[in-house]
Amino acid sequence: MLNILKTTADGLERVQDYETGAWIDLVSPTVEELAVVSKAPAIPLSFLQGPLDREEKSRIDIEEDLDLVHVIIDIPVVERMAGDQGYDTIPLGILLHPDFVVTTCLQPNPILGDFERGAVKSFATFKKTRFLLQVLQKVSSYYLRYLKRIDRETDKLERQLRASQKNEELFGLLTLEKALVYFSTSLRSNEVVLHKIVRTKEIRMYEEDQDLLEDVIVENKQAIEMAEIYSNILSGMMDAFASVISNNLNIVMKLLTSITIIVALPTMVASFYGMNVSLPFMHNSQAFVGVMVFSVVISALAALIFWRKRYL
Repeated sequence: MLNILKTTADGLERVQDYETGAWIDLVSPTVEELAVVSKAPAIPLSFLQGPLDREEKSRIDIEEDLDLVHVIIDIPVVERMAGDQGYDTIPLGILLHPDFVVTTCLQPNPILGDFERGAVKSFATFKKTRFLLQVLQKVSSYYLRYLKRIDRETDKLERQLRASQKNEELFGLLTLEKALVYFSTSLRSNEVVLHKIVRTKEIRMYEEDQDLLEDVIVENKQAIEMAEIYSNILSGMMDAFASVISNNLNIVMKLLTSITIIVALPTMVASFYGMNVSLPFMHNSQAFVGVMVFSVVISALAALIFWRKRYL
């Protein structure tokens, strides 16, 4: 999908031509749309195709001859997996052209959606550096938002595990742990890009832009710390619940073994007295009662021993 937007006196509007100061937004574009954008504004096709690779890493590419700066960062997204909610990261490309800004992404995302809805203050398509920094700030804020949501979901799964200890809850924790690993890796890659932006002379900044960039770096670092803390907590929780489940299994096996031994003792006595040989008291009319009493007594003694050893 190809959208061309531009900030006017009436707000953000869609336009048809590649006007100076416009924002070219490519979301899951077709081959034809990529070819059109590549030819009309004279942009290398590789710059547009790079963010469409899900495995693309965060980086900055500078084409001095064309005066182009291409920034690729990882953004957080929410995905549905087998009916459950999962988290992942995908690349987002931001190309600073002398005349306009081009963004390229694999799928629609709420980060650019906020700009399209006009939910970002002081946003203007012709302020290219400010636009880049505002996108980076939105990315950091969404990482923080999703990290807090992951923390709440972890607490919910923890309460469920305390009550039921089913595999579904463990799989849910595993999914969140994977999301935290993705977030931590992507945030660290974004941090490298942010520091490169500070050193890059090709990106022109005003004093307000410098302050905004510092805020973005601080928020990104905060997100990294939160991701590491939540990841450590979740990892420790997984290990703790694995130990609890293993311990509960040992308790159940110990109980079943004790019951099996107690029940096996009368069976063993009955087996001895069921042999077709001469046995003590075989001609005594009270032998059956004696055997039953003896069986009950030794079973009770075994149960008492196991109870005192806390096997029961």
